[in-house]
Amino acid sequence: MLVEPPTSAEIGIIGGSGLYDPSMVEDVKEYKLFTPWGNPSDNIMVGWLGGRRVAFLPRHGRKHKYPPHKVNYHANIWALKSIGVRWIIAVSAVGSLRDDFRPGDIVIPDQFIDMTKSRKYSFFDGPVVAHVSMADPFCPVLRRILKDTADFLDLRYHDKGTYVCIEGPRFSTRAESVIWKNVFKADIVGMTLVPEVNLAREAGIHYATLALVTDYDVWADKPVTAEEVAKVMSQNVEKAKRIIENAIPKIPGIHEKVNDGCESSLKDALV
Repeated sequence: MLVEPPTSAEIGIIGGSGLYDPSMVEDVKEYKLFTPWGNPSDNIMVGWLGGRRVAFLPRHGRKHKYPPHKVNYHANIWALKSIGVRWIIAVSAVGSLRDDFRPGDIVIPDQFIDMTKSRKYSFFDGPVVAHVSMADPFCPVLRRILKDTADFLDLRYHDKGTYVCIEGPRFSTRAESVIWKNVFKADIVGMTLVPEVNLAREAGIHYATLALVTDYDVWADKPVTAEEVAKVMSQNVEKAKRIIENAIPKIPGIHEKVNDGCESSLKDALV
């Protein structure tokens, strides 16, 4: 027997490091959801933002209790999908691999390189198998909305970039960081994009990332203190909130057809 979900929402916000609570969302109610993949990172918090029903989920839990390689990405995406989420804005803290991607900058990546090692990457582990296209892994419609919003707010941002996702929780060695920069030609490095982006695509969800640069990765040999990183992260979170608040009303509604391929990702993908 099918059981109706306890709530519904069109838009999901996945909060990364530093963004643990939905202070921008009004009339918030919490829901404990169960999935075939276990428990999500935290309760799903549902409320109103910009006239839209949104669901907020802190990726690491509200007390940052799950390191990147232990986040239950499957449960997180499944839970959001189960309550009707069609769009996800994911916030992530990253290090810079370029001089011109400065601490405090925002990056809206268009590509990624996966250097994780021990994660499970798909909902389709058999007997049903799906080969989903990830040639363009982020939703072009949602990326455009985020870019237009950052322009409107006059924030410093980069409208594209390649995110190299490493396993974590340790940071890169200097040798690795140089490889990410000079061999892979990546622009930013983080630990949480994969398999979150893969699973969102398999679930037919429009997904885009707001990557917040906290510091330069170790290739740059520009030491920073924990206090400096915390200050930049705090400023970044406020910028992310402003972008999200202003972007939400621009996201197409449930009755608007969007032909970007995200929702039809499984067409011709199942074996």
